[in-house]
Amino acid sequence: MPDLSPRPPNAPTAFRYPGLTGRRARLRNVVKRVAGVDLLPSNDIARAFIAGLSEGDPVAERFVAETYHGELGARKARDLVEKAQREGIDNVPEAPESMRALFEEFEQLPAWVDPDLVEEGAAVWRRWAYALGALGNAGTNDTYTEGWLAVPLSLSGGYAGQRALHRYLETSRWWIEVCRPGAILTPGSLGRNISLHVRIMHVSVRDRVRQHPEWDAERWGLPISQSAMLLTLLGGSVAPALGLFLLGHLTSAREMRAVLHFNRYCGYLVGVRCDGYFPETVADAWRILFMCDAARSYDSAESGTELVQSFVPAFAPAATHRGLQRLRAEYHYRLQAGYLGLYMLPWNRRRYRLPSALPGMLLLLSRFPLILALEIARRLSSKVDRWWQRSNLQRWENWLQWKSDGKAAAFEAAVPLRR
Repeated sequence: MPDLSPRPPNAPTAFRYPGLTGRRARLRNVVKRVAGVDLLPSNDIARAFIAGLSEGDPVAERFVAETYHGELGARKARDLVEKAQREGIDNVPEAPESMRALFEEFEQLPAWVDPDLVEEGAAVWRRWAYALGALGNAGTNDTYTEGWLAVPLSLSGGYAGQRALHRYLETSRWWIEVCRPGAILTPGSLGRNISLHVRIMHVSVRDRVRQHPEWDAERWGLPISQSAMLLTLLGGSVAPALGLFLLGHLTSAREMRAVLHFNRYCGYLVGVRCDGYFPETVADAWRILFMCDAARSYDSAESGTELVQSFVPAFAPAATHRGLQRLRAEYHYRLQAGYLGLYMLPWNRRRYRLPSALPGMLLLLSRFPLILALEIARRLSSKVDRWWQRSNLQRWENWLQWKSDGKAAAFEAAVPLRR
């Protein structure tokens, strides 16, 4: 007989699915009875997702092993990549075959891509702007209860300790560049170039964490796996699409589909495939998120605690801040605390020592009438919509330039682990 279990053989043991109990089981039963909708994905999708916890990016991994982690070394390998980005891979005769294969795959436009829908999705990001990053990271902090998500970031230093703000600023630069009008589909754009460096960086970190004694492959699968990266894409699409209604952002059903499609293509550029189980609809995306919430094992220990408790304090005013600079830093510090207060699940938030969320929550909610009015206005006037996108993106970039002191994001690969 065929195996109908949602767990494939040798599934990572920390992903505790199926086994729905408690409030999640009650919620699923109520929704199924009242609305006729199942909150969980099909067994086929669940099996594919769980299998994806042990799958990486073989095309990029072969290139990184041969160059960044090989005789060439990280500095020369990066120079080679940047030369190919400037001049074209065909004009770099010294490029190894693994690099040519990576560039060929990267530049290929998948058959499933709808360019118009991708651009609509990029426009959604421009409307959300700063709120996208803040809500996305609040949701990400909520997942740091899980070792398979927290340990790679803790070991690599991403979002941990003193590097918490640095990595967030790097990610913000990528967000800004890929959502500029036309950027994500334009060969040679800064957004696409950064995406390739992000892909290489993920592969490098994956390899180093995989070999680290703290990594338990039987328990967690592969670091920065296909399915782990998929969760990040859902955190940049369907999660803010729903969550930002609370703050006045009105994202339509079509815009939700567009931003999911946009994230799928962004994911493709950074090495995410998830063939056969990338959600085609918003409902399917939420089913995967609900499944992952139900499968928690709460095993991240100190790694998760450090990540969560490092994030908001990284925005606090520095000792050197004075006057308006200090007020500006305090404002963003309170906003970030407010986002965590609104968008971390309360029972998860209580696990950590975090700054008071109340001032930031009040600030965020006080802006609801203005944002709602602008959302209504942009639906009545394309001119207002274009201004709304342009001004939000500009304010986001102004904040990034200020917070990073004008320093360019590096997206360095082959950086040693913290421990």
